[in-house]
Amino acid sequence: MEIIPAIDIIDGQCVRLTKGDYDQVTRYSDDPAQVARDFELAGISRLHVVDLDGAKARHVVNIDTLRNITSATGLSVDFGGGVKTREDLELVLAAGAKQVTAGSIAVSDKEEVKKWIEEFGPDKIILGADVLDGKVMVSGWQESSGEELMDFLNYYVQLGIQYVICTDISKDGVLAGPSFELYEAIQLRFPTLHLIASGGVSGKDDLIRLKRQGLYGAIVGKAFYEGRLTLEELTTI
Repeated sequence: MEIIPAIDIIDGQCVRLTKGDYDQVTRYSDDPAQVARDFELAGISRLHVVDLDGAKARHVVNIDTLRNITSATGLSVDFGGGVKTREDLELVLAAGAKQVTAGSIAVSDKEEVKKWIEEFGPDKIILGADVLDGKVMVSGWQESSGEELMDFLNYYVQLGIQYVICTDISKDGVLAGPSFELYEAIQLRFPTLHLIASGGVSGKDDLIRLKRQGLYGAIVGKAFYEGRLTLEELTTI
């Protein structure tokens, strides 16, 4: 299982939200590129970067921060937040991201994302499935789309999507454990998906359980920044 640290960006700074609430922001560093370098030096190979300003504004905002990270490291970066147009997608890839997460746009404009998958390949596009009470959320987790998660996933599996980051918003940033049951249900329904868990990881035991459950990857954020996981643990589990 790939353990993937997260760097969430607001105003060019490394932050974390609680349950996606922009009024509950904890700031950890004003130099995300240095945080990324520290991950790389520890042996991490992949990084998850989220433009929280972009998610809220509905267009990519922190592109310079992405460039700083990709130019300062050799990490394989996947980037999400505010990617709404082909121009956004091309901008992010040109800035050095290896993969781009399609979140809200994958709900609001399925035909556009279908074109991205066909043109850029399913290895470049990660489906962002942010869920609350079984419904897919959009616009930086601020609005419910009303679409059922499993229906949403099924549509894109039929198009050949390979990678999915699934975040249970109720778990995110509260260090109460991931949604093991939700991930198990997705695995049973879509066994070929490269499913990446996001939200709720509180420590080493959670990662071990996700690994045993057979997930492709797990994103780690607050548990690391709050000292519940060390860099060594991130690279040895």
